[in-house]
Amino acid sequence: MQTAITQYRKLQQHLDKLPVGFPETESGVEIRILKHLFTPEEAEIAIFLNLLPEKIQKINKRLKRKKHLTDSELEKILDTINDKGAISRHITRDGTKYFSIAMLAIGMFEFQVNRMTKEFYQDFVQYLEEGFRDEFLRTRIPQLRTIPTEGSITPELPIMTYDNIREIISNYQGLIGVTNCICKQGQDMLNNPCKQTKMREICFIFGSAARKYAESDWGRVLTKDETFKILKQAEKDGLVLQPSNTKKLFCLCLCCGCCCEVLTSAKPLENPVQYFATNYRAIVDIETCIGCGICETRCQMDAISIINEKSVIDYTHCIGCGLCVPTCSEGAIKLEQVEQPKEPPKNSGKLYMNILRKKVGKAKFIIMLTKQMFGKTF
Repeated sequence: MQTAITQYRKLQQHLDKLPVGFPETESGVEIRILKHLFTPEEAEIAIFLNLLPEKIQKINKRLKRKKHLTDSELEKILDTINDKGAISRHITRDGTKYFSIAMLAIGMFEFQVNRMTKEFYQDFVQYLEEGFRDEFLRTRIPQLRTIPTEGSITPELPIMTYDNIREIISNYQGLIGVTNCICKQGQDMLNNPCKQTKMREICFIFGSAARKYAESDWGRVLTKDETFKILKQAEKDGLVLQPSNTKKLFCLCLCCGCCCEVLTSAKPLENPVQYFATNYRAIVDIETCIGCGICETRCQMDAISIINEKSVIDYTHCIGCGLCVPTCSEGAIKLEQVEQPKEPPKNSGKLYMNILRKKVGKAKFIIMLTKQMFGKTF
């Protein structure tokens, strides 16, 4: 029993070195989460996986110092762990498999879609409170960013292609998939259904991930027309657009303020806008505003209040989603670009390297990458 606990603790310590880590808590809830996903033997093997995807042969070369498995035996075990949504696997067109460790979020948590259990979700929520929320937000380089809803984009609003949802989807050349919202699945299990929408298929994945989700029965592939149809309903229901914080998309979440772990984790904090990547904010024309309160109801970040029969925006909470704009009958509210708009990283690799560098510092970052370059785990 002690040996099994040791393997889980070693895996926790390994996961804690990732861009978004996996910190230890006093209660040990993080070990319970790992037990949901890994057997002791699988935990021991997962310790030898790196952040960057690697072939079986390279992983097994490290592993053979501890365990003697053939490449085919190791492949079978890694396939099983992948099928449980505990690690990441990428298969090239010629059938070559690459495996990598997965962060808890975005990663293992989202991979539990359609397999989520009430016990796992309860442990995840407890872990958020005890340690993971601080880890998730610590570098202030978010994995997701906020972009305007289509109805809030006006001709005079300066907007780049990577912030324009119609341009993003129209120009995308690969597969687009959709899956159920993992946050809503968890809340449904706690008998706390979403108050904002009845939709559940509201998380998009792109490229090879869309193919993986479809082949694993975690989701399905969409046409662009089907994608726009979901986006249109999402705007009507009042959901925030949160694509990956990258120019090359790997996901797009449609989020509410009652279920989304990103919004609900940040919203109660002081000055939560500092944890979001957004290039816009809402402004109100006081002369035109009639104080109807629709914008206040639509806001998922509690950023708008009606004071003296006028809408007043709290800029410590406004994340520039634009949900307040299209439903304003008087046209009294619109988006404006922030003073220093930010360009997102090119791709997920660049994003996570930025997060890791910010987390550990430049010197340690270089050491970690050098270790992986020479076939070691960091």
